[in-house]
This record gives sequence, structure tokens and C-alpha cells, in this order.
Amino acid sequence: MNVIETVKRFLGVRKKGPKIKLIISSEKLEKRVALLEDGQLEEYSIERETDRNIVGGIFKGKVRNIEHGLKAMFVDIGYEKNAFLHFWDAMPAALDSGIEAVQRSKTSSVVKKKITAKDIPSIYPVGSDVMVQVTKGPISNKGPRVTTNISLAGRYMVLMPFNDQCGISRKIEDIKERQRLRKILTELSLPDGMGIIIRTAGEGQKARFFVRDLSLLLDQWKQIETGMQEKPAASTLMLEPDLIARTVRDFLTETVDEVQIDDLKEVERMQTLVTSISKRARKAIHHYSGTKPIFDYFGVQAQIDKAFLRQVWLPCGGYLVIDETEAMITIDVNTGRNKGNKDMEKTLLQTNLEAVDEISRQLRLRNIGGLIVCDFIDMKSRKDQQTVYHRMRDRLKRDKARTHVLPISALGLMEMTRQRAQESLSSSHYSPCPHCGGKGVVKSVMTMSVELQRALHTLMKRHQDEVHEFKVTVHPDLLTRLRNEDDELLADIQRRYSSRLSFRSDATLHIEKFIITNAVTNQELTV
Repeated sequence: MNVIETVKRFLGVRKKGPKIKLIISSEKLEKRVALLEDGQLEEYSIERETDRNIVGGIFKGKVRNIEHGLKAMFVDIGYEKNAFLHFWDAMPAALDSGIEAVQRSKTSSVVKKKITAKDIPSIYPVGSDVMVQVTKGPISNKGPRVTTNISLAGRYMVLMPFNDQCGISRKIEDIKERQRLRKILTELSLPDGMGIIIRTAGEGQKARFFVRDLSLLLDQWKQIETGMQEKPAASTLMLEPDLIARTVRDFLTETVDEVQIDDLKEVERMQTLVTSISKRARKAIHHYSGTKPIFDYFGVQAQIDKAFLRQVWLPCGGYLVIDETEAMITIDVNTGRNKGNKDMEKTLLQTNLEAVDEISRQLRLRNIGGLIVCDFIDMKSRKDQQTVYHRMRDRLKRDKARTHVLPISALGLMEMTRQRAQESLSSSHYSPCPHCGGKGVVKSVMTMSVELQRALHTLMKRHQDEVHEFKVTVHPDLLTRLRNEDDELLADIQRRYSSRLSFRSDATLHIEKFIITNAVTNQELTV
């Protein structure tokens, strides 16, 4: 058996785990990347030529004004709206809780003065130049959010030029591997005042890969420093790579079995980017030349269409209802067709656990961020509630965005936050409906009949002496009601004001609009 496993490893066959495919659609206006695990869509990213992602970009900015009440500065980085720099984001940051700090043997003998929020206005007065990095892109009518805590992401590590702390991702759980990585980290030649964090992708990699990654990041940093010295204020010093290059950096690891791209030039570019990293990964990259669109052929498009519906079905027959508002995202869990067996508590737990799996997936696919409230089906058992809570925490571990989740409350609600670096896919892909204004509903024909009759009473009373013939233009659905259900009411209005009403329909008229005119002069009358 050991011989068989050895041969499998030599041939690149993984012993266990889902089969992972990367499907990439490259078009002139838009690039899309889908990650499939055993055929199921788990990650989905999209980038358009006209909407280049600036999150992670580094800029030479100029402080335009300081708002002491907000404890923030507004920095011009060359975009339409000034960037928002909170005083906290201008102070040296501590390592994230997901990073284990590692103390290198060589520590700087210089004791740095502790910077507080009070010092920030004097460090960065109005008119001064400042190097910033975008942490949150422009959303709605808000400008981007930035920080002075610069970080450069490589394939296996992150370089922090202004922070001398070092660490290892806690997602690497193997104790022996963590010890090996600590040794590698302490032996790396790092300039004074800088720090590095070893990413999850660094697990199992040889020391020479870290040396090369660090060298590339330091070269990149030198170019940024040169740009800071030579370029004028409000200039771009560095932007994150495009979607395909980021995919090579962040997703194309040894666990990926296959990559399919429908653009031959991008295939060659990906192979060039990955050659120095992994020969096995290079062999996994293939050009798709089929007649069907690549997302249709691999069943991705159908999954995307289903995933972005308001109502999302679960395997058990239950379903989620996902609503995105300005303040928060609400997710309602329903049993739907899942009647289960005689053990109702078991049925409810099964539905809620499947809902957890789908919710964690939906957050990634839709790029949902901010405050999220999940209304699970009520469970009496505290043990079952804790099971659902721990399942959610476990499923959120694979999410690249930072999340914080609270246990289920007495009302059956689970509250969580998810880092919102940029607009959700629904916000960036859809415009508010011009018909309903984004509300999702329009006034009923009965409501419009009442409003029309109210307007007629007002206008016919006001113009009782000079106007005796009125022409009313309405939507066809409203006209149907007026003729079939409200004809006696309209006849009474005509008798009351000794006037005559004539109606015509206009299918192009909004259901909530009507036009009342003087039938003789054709002059529009308004309430």
C-alpha cells in the first residue's frame, strides 16, 4: 500500500480531497475566474476593463484636509473622490489575530517612539505628501479608504516595509511545519525595520522559494520608493496585478488539478508566470478551444445564475432568501419542501446546517460585506444551536475576507460581519430598476384608482367654472379597473361637477403615473 501511495505522489495524484478546477473566461471587456470543487462553484471573481480594482494599490497622496471631529484625514490620490484616512489607520498596526507572531533573533536596538492618534495631525499636516494603500474601494457615494500600513503580497509571503513584526498564518496547523517555517523566517535576510508574514500557500515549500519571493518583493518595494521620490502628488505608485495574475499568485497551488482558459495568449502568460513556481502547475494549464462558451461547457454559468437568485434552494428542500440593503444583508432560512421525518428537531438541525454551508458559499460568491444577519429556523436545543454556530465558524475559515460571527441569539438570529473591500457583485453588476426605483414593488391598480379619483375631485372642483371636459391618460391595467370596477364612482364624479371625463390608455406610461388635461385646449392640469 505504501508503494502505491508513493507512486501516486510521484505522478502528482493527490491521496484525498476534492478535485479542483480553475475555469477562466477572458473577454475584451471582462475577465472571469471560477473555482470548482468536484464540479461545485466555490469561488467566483470578475474584473472589467473599465472598473480596474484599486484595492491593494499604493499611491502617493496629498493631505487635503483634516477633520478632527471624525479623527480622519482626506487624501487626494488622483481619483474623483478623496480617500478617507482614519487616524487609527495612520498608526503602526499590530498583527492580525490570524497570524502567530515570530520573534527574529536580530532585533533593532533603536527604541521607537509610540505614536498615538493625537500625533497624526502633526505628522501629516494639510498639504503634506503621504504614501497610502487602498484597503477598501469606493462604494456607492463614498470614496476609497486607505492606510499608511503598507503591505506587499507575494506568492508565499507578505512584506511589510514599515512594520518590523513577523509571523506565520495560523491556517497552517501542522506543528512540525510551523516549526520549520519559523526557522526559515528567522534565517531570511531582511532589512531593518521591515517585517514579513508567511502565507498559507507557503506550507510545504522549500526555503529557496521564500528567498526568491522576498527578493522579488524587495525589488518591487525599491520601485515604489523611487516613485514616491520622483512622481508628483496624487500619483499611482503600484496597482495590484490583474485578475489572471492574481489568480496565479493566490489560487494556482499544488492542490489545483486543472486550469482551463479560453484565450491562448492568456494561457501562454499564465504558463510563463507559473514556470518558476511549479512545473506541475504549468502542466495543469490548458487552452479551451471548444465551440460552446467555456462557462457553459463546464456548467459554471448555470450555477452562477442559480446562485445569484434572491431565493436559493438547499439540497434538503429548504431555501434561503437573501436581501441586500444599504445598512445590512439579511438571510432568512426556511424549511420549504423539507418536511423531514417524525423527528422534527433533527429536520430543523439538518436544514440549518445545510443553510450554513450555503450561506458561507454565498458570501464568497456574491462578495457580500458589512453587517449580515441570518434568521435560522428556531431550535429549542442549545446543543443544536452551538452545532450550527461552530459549523459556521468552521466554514468561514476558507474565506479570504476577515469575518467575525456571534452565537445564535435567543431570537434565533446569528449576527456576523464580513470585511467589505469593494462593492458586492450585485451592486456592481446591476442598476436600480428604472420602473420601481429599486424598491421591487409598484403601487397596486386599486391604490392608483383611489389616487386618480382624489386628483379628479381636486382639479374638477378647482376648475369647475372654466373647464367642463377632462381627458385622462392612464396605464392599460388601471384603465381596465376603471371600466370594470370603478365606473359607477367615475359617473358620480361627473354628475357632481357637471363635467365630462374621457379616458385613453398608454402602455408606455408608468403604472404609477396618470395625466389629466383640459380636453379642449389639451393643457395639462396638475394637482
